[in-house]
Amino acid sequence: MPATPEQRRLIGRIGAYSLHARYDPRQTTAPARRAFMARFEREVDPDGVLEDAERRRRAESARKAYFTRLALASSKARQRGNGG
Repeated sequence: MPATPEQRRLIGRIGAYSLHARYDPRQTTAPARRAFMARFEREVDPDGVLEDAERRRRAESARKAYFTRLALASSKARQRGNGG
């Protein structure tokens, strides 16, 4: 019998907790975090002309704007869901 969606979520959670119990999550997720940040660095400096510190500063601001846009979209979706 196949697992239900709830059971799949629980199985996934067990796997994540088991992995993080054995390894530092900062190490296991470092490559993904670097790739994610590189996306914003390319966005703010596509020609690679900025100094490293300035590119990182701008990329961090672009990342914050990205997550703030997600939060706004989530807020609007919740408002629509509540009849707003």
